[in-house]
Amino acid sequence: MSDAVSLGQALKQFLEKSRLKYSIQSLQVEDHWEKIMGKTIAKYTDKIEIRNGILFIYTQVAPLKNELVFQKDLIIERINENMGANTIREVVIC
Repeated sequence: MSDAVSLGQALKQFLEKSRLKYSIQSLQVEDHWEKIMGKTIAKYTDKIEIRNGILFIYTQVAPLKNELVFQKDLIIERINENMGANTIREVVIC
């Protein structure tokens, strides 16, 4: 029985190989976005999406886009810290 895998481990393995992984990560980041980046940035962010380790941040507010461009490294650091893994390796502002 040494090959037995816990339900949590099995789910984690499934998600690692599944396309659902990025959708779930996106939802986790969205849930914590205000805590990670603050109320003002969260208020004017339209959408957040993760695809293949790239975080896409959508906003129509030009000054915010500029600010986010300068904060890319900080955003990566904060999100990866919050997620407990190196989930994000790049940020794209849209």
